[in-house]
Amino acid sequence: MSNRTAETLRKSKETEIRAALNVDGSGQSKVKTNIGLLDHMLDLFAFHGLFDLDLDVQKADLEIDIHHTNEDIGIVLGKTFKKALAEKEGIKRFGFAAAPMEATVGKCIIDISGRGYFKLNMPDDAPPANETQDGYAFTYVEHFLESFAHNIGATISVSIENMSDDLHTNLESIFKAFGLALDQATQIDPRRNGTVPSTKGIID
Repeated sequence: MSNRTAETLRKSKETEIRAALNVDGSGQSKVKTNIGLLDHMLDLFAFHGLFDLDLDVQKADLEIDIHHTNEDIGIVLGKTFKKALAEKEGIKRFGFAAAPMEATVGKCIIDISGRGYFKLNMPDDAPPANETQDGYAFTYVEHFLESFAHNIGATISVSIENMSDDLHTNLESIFKAFGLALDQATQIDPRRNGTVPSTKGIID
């Protein structure tokens, strides 16, 4: 198996973001998004997914708000994974994981299908998605993961059970499950013998 590594540099009028990735890493990360809570979540994602990730936001318009930066990080990370996975030969393609934190359980289901789609499932009694803690909110999580899903080309469904009043707890369970599920989906299945896991023969 060739090294599944990639680098991306994306420049726009609002942001400049560089990412380097090794899918088959050991969980080492160096993340600087200038959004403190997102830094921590991406460290957890890389650690539990066993991805080596170096991500640096070199320019941002955070003086306005975090919307562009948060969304563009998802774009860059998705593009970098897609580049590293190349033609997706031999990958398991599907991944599912659940991660508890106290009573809260985050779940993530992934299908690297070439079709970008994201769905966030929250309990009926969830607080408003735009309610912020530490400058972050569920609406930002949704934008980040939606951008990632569209740019890697994957269907991703995230749900949370027994939500905590603490956003940090909720996000930690989600990002751990996200890393675990993506690790599972990107692993090589030797039974595939290097073939693309689709009856079409390709995954765009």
